[in-house]
Amino acid sequence: MLDFSQTLTAEKPLIHPTCVVKNCSFGRYVELGDHCVAEETAFGDYTYLFGSNDVIYTDLGKFNSIATGVRINPVQHPMRERAAAHHLTYRASHYGLGEDDAALIDWRRQRRVTTGNDVWIGHNAVIMGGVALGDGAVVGAGAVVTHDVRPYEIVGGVPARHMGWRYDEDTVAALLRIRWWDWSHEELKERLKDFNDVPAFIKKYDTR
Repeated sequence: MLDFSQTLTAEKPLIHPTCVVKNCSFGRYVELGDHCVAEETAFGDYTYLFGSNDVIYTDLGKFNSIATGVRINPVQHPMRERAAAHHLTYRASHYGLGEDDAALIDWRRQRRVTTGNDVWIGHNAVIMGGVALGDGAVVGAGAVVTHDVRPYEIVGGVPARHMGWRYDEDTVAALLRIRWWDWSHEELKERLKDFNDVPAFIKKYDTR
């Protein structure tokens, strides 16, 4: 879980010592809770993994809230392309059977998951390769997401389906115009209390 006893800093992510991190990049105020595995993933500002998460080949936006046990981009096996789904056919060197198949590994890398900003992914959800989650999207606990999710859409179930919207159409459009996730740390601090009243927030900051 996250360590709320510490104050996050812009300069260095707070990564629990039980995590395994390979070839990742980090924005400001990022935190990884205990027992996370992250590989070839870009973390946007203020995004966190709560704990026991597994993320690979993913570009996470800013202010993503990712609950315990979430799996993002579980790597796929060649289900129909080969006579065997087992990875002996492409990680052959591991078994002393020959050379690895770099092309298949690259195919996995190309199916990146992308998320927008202010995305919330619930406990034990799975986001499959190639999926894009829009700004403000919400994924329910235990969902398996196999298709793109629109901005501020709520999805849930197996496979995930549309459950509703966080706000009405006009509110969504206004929030997408405001793009509060691009505010500076100082602006966030100054305007933090304004977040507690959505209509007033929009009236104050939607300057179209």
